[in-house]
Amino acid sequence: MADICCSRPAAGYEVCELPTPTVQRAPRAVTGCPVCGEKGKPVQGQTVKALLSVTLRQVQNVEYLFCRTQTCPIAYFSSDGRQTFTIEQVRERVYQKEPDTDVVFVCYCFGHTVGEMRSASPETRVSILDDINTGIQADQCACDLRNPQGSCCLGNVRGLIKRLEQSAVAK
Repeated sequence: MADICCSRPAAGYEVCELPTPTVQRAPRAVTGCPVCGEKGKPVQGQTVKALLSVTLRQVQNVEYLFCRTQTCPIAYFSSDGRQTFTIEQVRERVYQKEPDTDVVFVCYCFGHTVGEMRSASPETRVSILDDINTGIQADQCACDLRNPQGSCCLGNVRGLIKRLEQSAVAK
């Protein structure tokens, strides 16, 4: 086998001339939003397809990430760094981008808005949380398809309730 690829120019030195393969490297995975630089949260392709208002011919078979930065116009970006979708291209208003806007859903599956949570009494907020938990237990949740972040809204709801309670105490 050594005779095929190696020549011996001098005693003790072997030089192999192997064919150079053409190696195509996959694009480097991007985890930071190309606009704000913050780390994105992976979302399923079905989430992106379900929530974009653009033709699905624009959606590639790549990993997408969700940009949670409130001030950034990007909702989704591809991990290969080649594609972005803005909040204007999403069918729903995005809670993470507008957490203080009354008409924005904080719970996309059961239709609870920021304004509803803001105007609710502490007891009603607990009831809303119980309602969401009941829906989740009954397997009626579809956050992977309805929530732009592609995952359960419960953390967002709890965070909003905590923020509202803190602002009530501060007054």
